[in-house]
Amino acid sequence: MGLLLVIGLLRCQEGYPVWAWFMPISLLPMSFPESHWKQACEVAPIFNELVDRVSLDAKFLQEALSRTKKVDVFTSRLLDIHAKMTDMDKKEEIRLGLHRSDYMLDEQTNLLLQIELNTISSSFPGLSCLVSELHRSLLHQFKQHLGLDPERIPENNAVGQFAEALYKAWAEYNNPRSVVMVVVQPEERNIDGEAVAVVYFRAGYAPTDYPSESEWSARLLIEQSCAIKCPSIAYHLAGTKKIQQELAKPNQLERFLENKDDIAKVRKCFAGLWSLDDSRIVKDAIQRPGLYVMKPQREGGGNNIYGDDVSLALQRLEKEGMEEDAAYILMQRIFPTISPAILIREGVSHKEHVISELGVYATYLRNKTNVIMNGQSGYLMRTKVSSSNEGGVAAGFAVLDSIYLV
Repeated sequence: MGLLLVIGLLRCQEGYPVWAWFMPISLLPMSFPESHWKQACEVAPIFNELVDRVSLDAKFLQEALSRTKKVDVFTSRLLDIHAKMTDMDKKEEIRLGLHRSDYMLDEQTNLLLQIELNTISSSFPGLSCLVSELHRSLLHQFKQHLGLDPERIPENNAVGQFAEALYKAWAEYNNPRSVVMVVVQPEERNIDGEAVAVVYFRAGYAPTDYPSESEWSARLLIEQSCAIKCPSIAYHLAGTKKIQQELAKPNQLERFLENKDDIAKVRKCFAGLWSLDDSRIVKDAIQRPGLYVMKPQREGGGNNIYGDDVSLALQRLEKEGMEEDAAYILMQRIFPTISPAILIREGVSHKEHVISELGVYATYLRNKTNVIMNGQSGYLMRTKVSSSNEGGVAAGFAVLDSIYLV
């Protein structure tokens, strides 16, 4: 019996041939403890609320990123826009967040630890749903041979939830003639001459998205507008690595959350996070670099520093005595369980030893004091060869997967 697996993107443009990009996938879902799955779902709305409250504290954002601003031009430009919005007392009454919190399950401690919280351009809500459907179909079709229950793969409607959030935000804007504008990377077309209710950023998270002053002027214009931004400049900054590290400090969560149970649930997810002005941690990272990851204020994969390169980078920064260390944070390296899997790339299967990363999508929409949406909204499972440091699918490091609850 032959089985054709086709999950990808199809593009047709005038004057160009039709072509398809087949997404790399895992043949079967990855086992994942049900208790940790429930934990990740439970904290999703708490993280949503945390991002919203952090975004409203302009002083905290500016102060926490003040040293980073001096050495990171990209972060500095974002902070400049944020400061202009604060100076003009610009209020975002309707706030929309389409987030994804990424986790790994640490084998030694059996703790589900957060890698990062994405507040801009949370990728793959559509394709992740398709992979879940594919795996459920395979388990149903070959149930007699595999002995696996397809109902143990959680329902995944991330794309539907994201679409619903965008629609509800548009409805809150209360102008039936308005549109939703999606900001994307090159080869796309802008909307001209329309009232824009919602601006959804699928680009804008990397310096390469701003090759000239025109792009920065456009970002400022969007922030100054009455449109609902997803994310606003404040939400964007709230998702930076430095803010993640600041929130992990003692007593910082209490600044934004009142419920002690919620604080404990969030703090339980935090891995070790440190700034590079912590000399004790820097010394240990130089001596034992394999236990740390060095992260810049960047999104999109391929930017982190691992292994002996951590030691070399830290020693270089110490020797030069420059403030460039403010551009990075140190994070505890998480070591998940290594499992066997069959990965499929471009129609060819490979048996590999792999590790996996769970991303939980969440939607948040509020209009002034009225919270309209706040909850877990599907998931993304990415699996990669255990020897690989980076984990991006689009960057070529990982494949799309789903989870099988055990």
